Amino acid sequence: MNYKAFHLKIIFIVTQFLVHLKDKFYLNLKSITMGKFVISKRTNGEFQFNLKATNGQVILASEGYATKANCQNGIESVKKNSQIEERFEKKTSSNGKAYFSLKASNGQIIGSSEMYESTAARDNGIESVKKNAPDATVEDLS
Repeated sequence: MNYKAFHLKIIFIVTQFLVHLKDKFYLNLKSITMGKFVISKRTNGEFQFNLKATNGQVILASEGYATKANCQNGIESVKKNSQIEERFEKKTSSNGKAYFSLKASNGQIIGSSEMYESTAARDNGIESVKKNAPDATVEDLS
């Protein structure tokens, strides 16, 4: 093999390696900077999902679904409806704790938050759903 051919082969190998590193880094960075939906199966056989923020905290929990397909449709509905302010219903429980529900266009509840100590914390939870839901990955543990 002459010097020029050897040089081109080295450049090709190094380029492929750098492309691989870039793709791997991007995928790792993407998983660190995005929320994720986690699908699981309840003991009664229903499917549910939780939306987790990048820190792993559950920021939205679904109702139970009879089928996995319906659960996946619920996730798509969260992705879409989380970008519409009017779909968030701010509530206060009987014990005075603040929480919210996210509703679909038909008024059905898609998911609900945890109970918060303050309305400000609840509003931060809503902002976290808005930020995390649209590009969140899906992890199926069912």
